[in-house]
Amino acid sequence: TSMGGLIGMWIASQDDSPISRLVLNDVGPLIPVASLRLIGEYVGRAPKFETYEDAEKYVRLVSEPFGRLSDAQWRHLTEFSLQRADDGRLEMRYDPAIGDPFRQELSSGDVNLWPIYDAIRCPTLVVRGADSAVLTSQTLQEMAARGPRPQTAEVPGVGHAPMFLDPEQIRVVRDFLLVV
Repeated sequence: TSMGGLIGMWIASQDDSPISRLVLNDVGPLIPVASLRLIGEYVGRAPKFETYEDAEKYVRLVSEPFGRLSDAQWRHLTEFSLQRADDGRLEMRYDPAIGDPFRQELSSGDVNLWPIYDAIRCPTLVVRGADSAVLTSQTLQEMAARGPRPQTAEVPGVGHAPMFLDPEQIRVVRDFLLVV
């Protein structure tokens, strides 16, 4: 989502980019500093859990903006978010240092990557959670009018970010990627 989208924009903006189609999931070239603060509060933290139930409670709490998910979807998300730590407890399946760039950017203000975005030449799809504070509706509108002039889709009832566990969300991306 956030980090992958930023990296994807940068790679897609290069003259010799191998990216032929780009999907941005609830991220754009302008990220408000307030959103970075929110992301920095939980991304890269290294909580450990004694039980799967405790871990699922945590995942549901920090992932609440993902929208309404069924219990089965929450279990799926939790399962693939965890790994067994060396001490036998459960921990999040990512390098805690991933949060460092978010916290470092807090002193810089909003992230502004419009020049990079404007250099993207491949077909692009931008999916926005309709309640997102990371990709605002104003930024999405501006994205649609410049750079690669992407296709856009908004997912109602979701903040940052759509999880693509819903068949309709999957269809939007599949249809975009499978265009011949």
